[in-house]
Amino acid sequence: MPTPTCVWDLKATLGEGPIWHGDALWFVDIKGHKVHRYDPASGAQQSFSAPDQVTFVAPIAGESGFIAGLKSGLHSFDPATGDFTFLGEIEPPELDNRPNDSTIDAEGRLWFGTMHDGEEAASGALYRLTAAGETVKQDDGVCITNGPCVSPDGKTFYHTDTLAKTIWAYDVDADGDLASKRVLARIDIDNAWPDGSVVDSQGYLWTALWGGASVLRISPEGEIVDRIALPAPNVTKPCFGGPRLKTLYFTTARKGLSDETLAAHPEAGGLFAVDVDVAGQPQYEVRLDLP
Repeated sequence: MPTPTCVWDLKATLGEGPIWHGDALWFVDIKGHKVHRYDPASGAQQSFSAPDQVTFVAPIAGESGFIAGLKSGLHSFDPATGDFTFLGEIEPPELDNRPNDSTIDAEGRLWFGTMHDGEEAASGALYRLTAAGETVKQDDGVCITNGPCVSPDGKTFYHTDTLAKTIWAYDVDADGDLASKRVLARIDIDNAWPDGSVVDSQGYLWTALWGGASVLRISPEGEIVDRIALPAPNVTKPCFGGPRLKTLYFTTARKGLSDETLAAHPEAGGLFAVDVDVAGQPQYEVRLDLP
């Protein structure tokens, strides 16, 4: 497997949340309060300032904008103006939580987790947003939630407890509720923690390793079958993009790295890409019952 190359050396503090939408790669820098857009056809790069820590953007079906997860709650985000509009809180501010990773399933349901901003308390939870705009808690008791993603048939949901180094699997019922929580994989690799994940069209997970300078490919049975190394220690999430969904993009982070490590890995915090043989799943959009 070729080594991914850096396509945007933007030195993000905490790059995260890549999605392929409108022939471009969208992602965020959580600690930099930025939303970024990269057009691989033209090489164009755009950045939008957010009013707070922004952890994901999710396209809204039938609209030109996104739902954005910020520490203060859910917002709408209009890239035409750069404006963010507050929609509502997710959790009480005294928890000192913020949203983290997200995904959208084929039914147009937005899933996202929350986490303790200081990475100390197990106050994070996993939520599903209904078409009416209500958040429904699906799991809790996690410090750093990560990697929500769904199998191609929509029947299996995956969610990661980063500090426990565990990827969980659940059954998904017709209403979108989760059941039969079980361990898919425990990542027993020294100084590496599972971060964001995506599922390819064959049903295999690609899981980024924070501290592990790589991404693992994991079978639906939980076996590690491949590994892609990157020239950046903290890899945060992969995403399939490109015309055939056969380019794998990776966000990375400089957060937590020493000056010595940053000197050894000058592209840390960049956006990386590599072509792969397997295609990803389409990027779905959030379906809301808008008035």
